[in-house]
Formats: sequence, structure tokens, C-alpha cells
Amino acid sequence: MALFNFGKKKEEDCCPDLKEGEICCIKVLGTGCKSCHEQFEYTKQAIKGMGLDLEVKYITDMQKIMKYGVMSMPALVVNEKVVAMGKVLKAADVVALLHKLGF
Repeated sequence: MALFNFGKKKEEDCCPDLKEGEICCIKVLGTGCKSCHEQFEYTKQAIKGMGLDLEVKYITDMQKIMKYGVMSMPALVVNEKVVAMGKVLKAADVVALLHKLGF
């Protein structure tokens, strides 16, 4: 069993009928610290700037966070896949990452 599941899809997909290139859910995982809160705010700015009508969820429950295998926070989860962890991505960085991932 792998210690980390960075980039792996979770069993409880948020949108099972999702088409390629669509985003149905974005989550920021964090402890509630300043850096994690900043990641949450930057992610909301990025989504708004991209013209997407999505709610960004902020998960602070450690039991839920551990299910993602994340050991370094903040972490960014898109469509139940961990796409970044351990650093704060500014809004422009989040947009660039989402474009790189095909969204």
C-alpha cells in the first residue's frame, strides 16, 4: 500500500458522470492556519476569474484530510484528485495549474 496517493482518484467521486475537461468540485485541505486560509482565498479568486460557477470547499477535518493521503498542507483537490500540496498557490498559479491539467 502506498503511503501517499498524490494524484490518485478517490473512490467517492464527486461527479461520476463528469466529462473530460470539466470541473465539478474543488477543495482546499488545511488546518485553518494562515497559509491554508490564503490558499482557500486564492483558489476562490482563480475560480471566479475563470468564470466558473463552483463552490470551493475548505476542509479542516483531519480525518477527512487523511483519507486523501495528504501529509503537507495546504493541499488542492480537483474532482477528488490531489493536484497540489505543501505550498500556497496564488490565484494565477491555480489558473495555470488547472489549464495544465486540461480544465
